[in-house]
Amino acid sequence: MTKRQFRPLPVPSVSVSGYWGDWQDAVCDHTAAILLDRCVEAGMIEQINPEAPSPGIVIPIIHWLGTPQMFWDSDLGKSIETIAYSLYRKPNPALEARADAIIDMYARLQDADGYLNSFFQRIRPEWRWTNLRDFHELYCAGHMIEGAVAYYQATGKRKFLDVMCRMADYCVRKFGRGPGQMRGYCGHEEIELALVRLARVTGNQDYMELAKFFIDERGQAPNFFVEEAIAHNRSPGGVQKKTFEYNQSHLPVREQTKVVGHAVRAMYLYSAMADLATEYNDDTLTGALETLWADLTRKQMYVTGGIGPAEANEGFTDYYDLPNDSAYAETCASVGLVFWASRMLGRRPDREYADIMEQALYNGAITGLSTDGKTFFYDNPLESTGKHHRWTWHACPCCPPNIARLVTSLGSYIYGVADDEIAVHLYAQSEARVELANGARFTLRQETDYPWSGDVAISVSPEQSARFAVSLRIPAWARGATLSLNGMQVPLEALEGGYIRLERDWAPGDRLALSLPLEPRAVRAHPKVRQDAGRTAIMRGPLVYCLEGVDNGAGLNSILLKTGLGAAQTAPVPDLRGAIAIELPVLRELAEEWGDALYADRAPAVREDTARLVPYHLWDNRAPGEMLVWMRQA
Repeated sequence: MTKRQFRPLPVPSVSVSGYWGDWQDAVCDHTAAILLDRCVEAGMIEQINPEAPSPGIVIPIIHWLGTPQMFWDSDLGKSIETIAYSLYRKPNPALEARADAIIDMYARLQDADGYLNSFFQRIRPEWRWTNLRDFHELYCAGHMIEGAVAYYQATGKRKFLDVMCRMADYCVRKFGRGPGQMRGYCGHEEIELALVRLARVTGNQDYMELAKFFIDERGQAPNFFVEEAIAHNRSPGGVQKKTFEYNQSHLPVREQTKVVGHAVRAMYLYSAMADLATEYNDDTLTGALETLWADLTRKQMYVTGGIGPAEANEGFTDYYDLPNDSAYAETCASVGLVFWASRMLGRRPDREYADIMEQALYNGAITGLSTDGKTFFYDNPLESTGKHHRWTWHACPCCPPNIARLVTSLGSYIYGVADDEIAVHLYAQSEARVELANGARFTLRQETDYPWSGDVAISVSPEQSARFAVSLRIPAWARGATLSLNGMQVPLEALEGGYIRLERDWAPGDRLALSLPLEPRAVRAHPKVRQDAGRTAIMRGPLVYCLEGVDNGAGLNSILLKTGLGAAQTAPVPDLRGAIAIELPVLRELAEEWGDALYADRAPAVREDTARLVPYHLWDNRAPGEMLVWMRQA
């Protein structure tokens, strides 16, 4: 199979409506301003305002030698990125003015040499560059770079982009293998993928080379974090979680074969590696990533696309260890998996990556945002007794702006473009305006009610007849899918990586009609996942479904799924944006007929019942109550 280089379309090149348009409207109307409001309430503006007195340490220093206050620049960077995308969709002069005011503060705060980090300029300047392992200086720069790129693309304003280019130039001078440079890298990966974005928008290859340096240097011997600790009189054994696996610095990246440590850090690392594999046609990076991908998706991922089961390290434990009620599955981690999967599509369309991107997007990630855009989940269990609810903010508020920026930038994940090809990775009502390197200019429109309906009408409208390829993903779950071009059936046998590739001379008015069957299906876990033994999950298309107490009453574990789904019915739920619910005949154990005995030598009585399942990502948007994904089998 020929390898091509695919890159995402810029967010302003894609207009989204329908299902994802509703989510984007919620962010534009509520979340974007809420992010700033709550950053202000936390005291972040006082820290970045050079005209205000230094607020000092607001959140106490804790056991890992730092404080979440060190990350505040990253929260503001992601918030500005969200605002940028929301302004493109819905102009909001008041919100734009608030973002401009923050950007002006950063411009005034920046040192003459380009250095910019509010904590290390105004709170603890003596700590600057003394603890890359824990203090997140480069991580913060990365999120601010991403915010600057987004703000420039959405508004055309260069101030923030110029500020962050000066910081990136500073980093180019500061880090490397030359005389007087630091051979270091960040304990929390992020700067790497941000530098790739900056290089792509500015054309400055120095930024790409710095990203490559950070990736190539990570995990090399002697370990930088050991050398750094010794140099600053800290114990080299004081590694967070007592292992270099926590931040994926235990081995050079090309030698890593198991996904370990903090889940979000891992996803950001792999995302950057995938970007660089595309930019440099680096098969050594691609090979390592393919091994890591298989390790994650075949042994360590929830059916929702959630990853990182443990709260203790916000990350990974053992193979097949996927507890449901205590699942951490941080929203940021699933957002990161979407990032990684999208970037794995940089070298070729392959549904192995796009299917997981969709699974994580619709289930693991968007679950973190309420339908009105006002409240959030940080962790995402697959079972709840009714005590897990959405919150308004968090001491480490990384998840709200992360899911918000993903939602508002979704257009760049739907499509990928090569020199003479466009790949449709996700099905969503949208319009993409495309100019390929071969000169072809066209508009591609999707008309669909996906994911509630599997019918997708696609029109390809070039300005004039032009030759290029359109590749459409046929999801692995879509058995019986059909496709027609201008009314003529297109065989779906000859797929390349799960995509049907149509290379032809396209003319105005060309139309494709894709039908993806959305039948409810039963999904079972690998026998080694002990927490799901004897249980079944229900999916429809890309969506995982769950039982909620608001529909089914208390005691969800008393519901037993019958064999087969032939009697399943679907119906819209008006108070969940018209989401499609699944109704199933089930058996229900009768606790009230059991008696007082804690144990007995008989099976509980059962009765026939009907259970209603709703999409997992919409749970806890109505009345609080129990929730359950994995149902017991009768």
